[in-house]
Amino acid sequence: MFVEKSLRIEALQGNGSDALVTILPYDMTRAAVSPEISDEQVSQEHGTNPDEAPDEAPDGGLRAWLVVFAAALVMFSTLGFILSWGIFQAYYEENLLLHYSPSTIAWIGSTQYALACFLSLAAGRMFDLGHFRMPFFAASCVFVACTFLIAECTQFWQLFLTQGIGLGLGCGIMWNPVVIVISHWFSKRHNLALSISGVGSALGTIAFPVAAQNLIPSIGFRWTVRVFGFILMATLGAANILIKRRLPPVDVRGGLFNLKEFRNKAFTVYCISGFIILLGLDTVLTYLSVSAVAIGVSKDFSFYILAIANAASALRVLSGLMADKIGAINTMAISTTITGIVTIAWPFAKNESQLIAIAAIYGFSFGAYVSLYPTPLGKMGQPEDTGGRVGMFMSFIALGGVAGPPISGAISTATGGFIAAGYYSGGSIIFGVALLLVAQYLHLGRLWGKF
Repeated sequence: MFVEKSLRIEALQGNGSDALVTILPYDMTRAAVSPEISDEQVSQEHGTNPDEAPDEAPDGGLRAWLVVFAAALVMFSTLGFILSWGIFQAYYEENLLLHYSPSTIAWIGSTQYALACFLSLAAGRMFDLGHFRMPFFAASCVFVACTFLIAECTQFWQLFLTQGIGLGLGCGIMWNPVVIVISHWFSKRHNLALSISGVGSALGTIAFPVAAQNLIPSIGFRWTVRVFGFILMATLGAANILIKRRLPPVDVRGGLFNLKEFRNKAFTVYCISGFIILLGLDTVLTYLSVSAVAIGVSKDFSFYILAIANAASALRVLSGLMADKIGAINTMAISTTITGIVTIAWPFAKNESQLIAIAAIYGFSFGAYVSLYPTPLGKMGQPEDTGGRVGMFMSFIALGGVAGPPISGAISTATGGFIAAGYYSGGSIIFGVALLLVAQYLHLGRLWGKF
């Protein structure tokens, strides 16, 4: 005898008061997992109690905060490492790749960031369908292996394959699902949880540059990278043990790239905004160390300036608290406008003190956007398709991420300084913020509101 049941799945993003709820037949949901799976198995696999409604995010508790901690470890290992690209850019320019231009070398860093975004499309869709554990473990192995291989590279093409493509692939498969899984466990405090997990990337971008600064003179570049590999092995290993989804998978329609999502004008403008912001967002982090040396700052201290910028971004927890009060887009608009202004001012810094001030303000304002961008995406469509929507957004902005630093490098080479590159990058960021507010207007019907 077959008894019909239903399973309520609440919106993966946003607060509980305005969440959208979709009711799916239980047999459809069960088939998406396995045709033979029982109710008890579903509950055990996804960490839910059979007597507890699975659509109610716990918004706290040991299990939920362990997931946030695991997400922070992943952010430390992936974005923390990738966004420390500035230390590699400086080392390659001065040592390993002396005969290559800065803009050419920058393609390694921008490629790894772009692939991290492009792969998020497939990773998000796989997450929606229930494929999480094995892809995550495989990507962790690839990421660690490629880090060790960097130490053996001596040519540009070798570094491009291992650091540009290898790390980018590994990061892309892990990044998006980790962002989405937090929404399984948090609703009302979702922005805060996202920001706390994002602190992991900030700590990574502090630890890796400082470690490089101290280790390269004593044990050399190759063993420094190997030390990084062992650190990543430990952090990603712990993350694989602790990370866990709560809601069962759903077989959503629309394919890998669901073009119907772009019928939503707010989503379309939000994607364009992200692309334009990314054209300029990474310029300062990429060239800060190089510009510091150019104005007479010692090479040793130039590493610490990058660490200061990343340390300031750890204050992004404040942006999470602010976003829970006034909305994610409003918070991003304020913070990212400051980022654009500081990017324009950056090339005019003429001494160590001014660069430190630029780095600190930039890092503090930069953190809000990279932490909060997933929140509005959860409210722009059906909750069960959030993974695909976040993946499409990240794939779209990857075009800006891959083109931005090389364009800035080419402008810098052509003009003999960073002033024109600062105007280009800062102007892109500010224009992108204007489109961010347009997206909010299209969604809410007003320019300012909690979204």
